[in-house]
Amino acid sequence: MAMAAKKGEAKAGTRDDDWFEALDAELEKKTREIVQAAGEENVEREDLNRQVIEDFWKIWKRFNKINVIMALEPSYNNWALFSDTFPDGPWTWKPGFRPSAVSTIQLVDRTMDQGRIGDALKLAYVSVDDKPHLRATFEYCEGEHYYKYSGWKRIWSVHTLYDEPLDRVSLKELRKLFTDLVKVWYESHLRRNRDLLIKHLKAEFERVETFNQ
Repeated sequence: MAMAAKKGEAKAGTRDDDWFEALDAELEKKTREIVQAAGEENVEREDLNRQVIEDFWKIWKRFNKINVIMALEPSYNNWALFSDTFPDGPWTWKPGFRPSAVSTIQLVDRTMDQGRIGDALKLAYVSVDDKPHLRATFEYCEGEHYYKYSGWKRIWSVHTLYDEPLDRVSLKELRKLFTDLVKVWYESHLRRNRDLLIKHLKAEFERVETFNQ
């Protein structure tokens, strides 16, 4: 004698077996939404990153004229082909370089004196409430502190200069920010007075965090 199906147990071959079809449809819809959003984000990042990399390269060359050592990331070795005198000669984008794949663009001061090494203007793509943002920060070392169990650690401060959803980023506003900051940064090198830069940052921008390293 056949045993009766347990209470709540679906019989083989009934529509209850189609639960995965409903799930699969939801997953397919989510896939299309995310792929479309990622594609739109890549288009926005492509153009913006090209502009910012070119802007940072111009700033790098300006500092280079007064023998200030700056590191640009991504390095020009990754994205530029120079056809004439380096660094002031003409250049073209290196084939295969994908600006949209760059998640962080930064200028890092490598000057050894006045504790400048590591001072950095950084632009990074971050996620805020599951939405892509572009955040510009400036970080610098404020000195060292001795910790009993870990020894000497450098104390870093980070100021947020700009933070906007990617679809609301204004290149005009970014360039004004670059202009105001670079003028003070550059003058601080000419006068060999790093305090000019630090005082400007503390007066104009919120310090959002500190960390040890």
